[in-house]
Amino acid sequence: MTEIAIIRHGTTSWNKAGRLQGYSDIPLDEEGIAQAMKLGQRLSSENWDLIFSSHLIRARQTAAIIAQELKLNSVIEDKRIGEAGGGLIEGTTEEERLSKWGANWKQLDLGMEPRESVVNRGLSFLQEISAENKGKKIVLVTHGSFIRQLLDTIVPALNPTPAMKNTSFTRLLRLDDSWNCELFNCIRHLD
Repeated sequence: MTEIAIIRHGTTSWNKAGRLQGYSDIPLDEEGIAQAMKLGQRLSSENWDLIFSSHLIRARQTAAIIAQELKLNSVIEDKRIGEAGGGLIEGTTEEERLSKWGANWKQLDLGMEPRESVVNRGLSFLQEISAENKGKKIVLVTHGSFIRQLLDTIVPALNPTPAMKNTSFTRLLRLDDSWNCELFNCIRHLD
């Protein structure tokens, strides 16, 4: 059985402003750093074998802080767990999107990464790491939209998956050919 902790990165200034980040490389703010430290302390009560991160700085910073708390020497970066690309809406707020493209902006072709692309790269990553690391406990630090789209596919009971909170902890167990969600979107470390 492989166990995976899926973590959303800590808070950034764009999160607070309601700006869609996508591929934009926005660093953690002070609150995001503190959140990552608290989550690392929470996870340190268990033994984890590996930590993977998206290539984007907000995930890498979160992963580095967690890795230090877990006494893991390195963070393995993988672009397959990067955020879904936002196309023309990156850097915009909902209000700006409504003003620029109208109420039906989600139906327009604004260059956003297709759901199928996001899910396929996520499934490829999960299949590879679960096959190569049977019986291990693995931490993944990634992004909200990526997590939601992936969980909609591998844990159909969650579909549609609600918004993921910053530094939320979701625990998945790989049993035979299926994924079981043991914990979802938990932020009790921030209490």
